[in-house]
Amino acid sequence: MNKRRARTRRSGHGESSRQLMFSLINSGRAVEQSLEQALTRVGLSVAKFGALTHLMEAGEPLSLSECAKKMTCVRSNITQLMDRLEADGLVRRIEDPQDRRGVKAALTRLGIKRQTAGAKEVAKVQTELFKTLEGLDQGALRRALSAINP
Repeated sequence: MNKRRARTRRSGHGESSRQLMFSLINSGRAVEQSLEQALTRVGLSVAKFGALTHLMEAGEPLSLSECAKKMTCVRSNITQLMDRLEADGLVRRIEDPQDRRGVKAALTRLGIKRQTAGAKEVAKVQTELFKTLEGLDQGALRRALSAINP
């Protein structure tokens, strides 16, 4: 038993390491939950807001493959997400003039309006988060988090 405890301490996997790991997990969940709650107020989810934001930033319709790549998800997931966005009246599918088999997603006026409202909600969450982190070396925090999630 003592050998096991000594080995755990030497390998850096002791109680404080476990606590740090779970603190990171819980912090990520808390931020995600704050974003979900804020975006729900404007009728969006984090996934829907992400898709609308990519379309808004592109400034033009995007193929579903391009959307999937930007959101780092598989094509079937983006198809389902676009189905939901289209049902909500936030995007419309249009034919790709370069590829008669291809389909692109285009923002509707409501989609632009909802994305803009979502961006304001996200900014509020960001402001609160950075108030909480005030006084910390944010550069060091960013570097540490980047080492975990390159």
